[in-house]
Amino acid sequence: MPELPEVETVRAGLEQAWVGRSIEQVILRRTDLRFPFPERMAETLTGQTVLAVRRRAKYLLVDLSEGQVFLSHLGMSGRYTLVTPAEVTRLNPSGDGVERSVFGELTGFDGRHDHMEFRFDDGSASVYTDPRRFGIADLFERAEEPVQSLLEHLGPEPFAGWNSTIAAERIGAKRSAIKITLLDQRFVVGVGNIYACEALHRSGISPTTPSNTLVRKNGKPTKKLERLVEEVKAVLEAAIAVGGSTLNDFAAVDGTLGYFGHHFQVYDREDGPCLKEGCNGTIERIVQSNRSTFLCPRCQK
Repeated sequence: MPELPEVETVRAGLEQAWVGRSIEQVILRRTDLRFPFPERMAETLTGQTVLAVRRRAKYLLVDLSEGQVFLSHLGMSGRYTLVTPAEVTRLNPSGDGVERSVFGELTGFDGRHDHMEFRFDDGSASVYTDPRRFGIADLFERAEEPVQSLLEHLGPEPFAGWNSTIAAERIGAKRSAIKITLLDQRFVVGVGNIYACEALHRSGISPTTPSNTLVRKNGKPTKKLERLVEEVKAVLEAAIAVGGSTLNDFAAVDGTLGYFGHHFQVYDREDGPCLKEGCNGTIERIVQSNRSTFLCPRCQK
C-alpha cells in the first residue's frame, strides 16, 4: 500500500497539474471502489475549479471552488496518470472513450481498470487506475472536514509540530510493541510498515520493545524515543526526496518509479548483512500483527 512519501509524491504532481484548472467532465466507469461513490459526484465536480491539493495522512484532499472537498485514497494499487492535451488528442481524437478508456497505452491493463477520468479546461486529462479497486473516493463540504468519518480519528502529521513530547503523551501506558504503535494512525499518521522498520533500525530500537518503556516515569520521553521521532521524520523526508518506494503497482503521476527502495537498510532484506557501520549482524524477519517486520537483532535492542 502506498505510504506517506508515495502519497505526498502524487499530491505534488496533482497540485502542479490541477490547481487553477476547471473540471470540464468527470467520467465514472463504476459506481464504487472500496465504497460506493457519493450520489451525483460527477455532476457536482463538473464545472468547478481546483483551488488546492492537500494531503492528510494517506488521503489526498482536493479543495474545490464551490466549497466542497474531493477525497481520494489510493488503496492498495490505485494511481493517477496525467495525460497531456497532445496525448488526449492523439489517443482520443473522436472524443469517445466514455464507456471504455482509450488511455491503456499510458495507464496499463488496456485501460480495463481506468475507473475515474477527469477532463480539464486546458484539454488535459487525469486517469485514476485501480486494479484491486481498494481505493476510496468521497466528496464532502469543507466545513465538515473535522468530523469527516475517515479523517476525524487521525493523529498528528509527522512534520506538523509532532515531537517526542507529544509522542510520549500519546504512548502513555501503552504496552503494545513500538512497531505496532508506529503503525497506529491515531498515534502519528502516515508511518506504514516500510518506514516503521527503517526508522526503528536507524534508531537502534527493537520493534518488539514495549512502547511504555520509551517513556520515563514522569511522562517525559526517553533519549531513545527522542531519537526515534527524529528518525521517523528523517526517513520519511528521505523517501519523499526520491519519490517514495517502488513496491507492487506504485508509480508517480508521470509514470516514474520511486527509488527509496534502493536505500532500504532492513526492509525486505531477510538474511542479508546489516548495513549499519560497525555491525556484523544479519537481518531477520518476524511477524507482528500479521505483517512482516525486518530487523537486525544485533544492533536493535
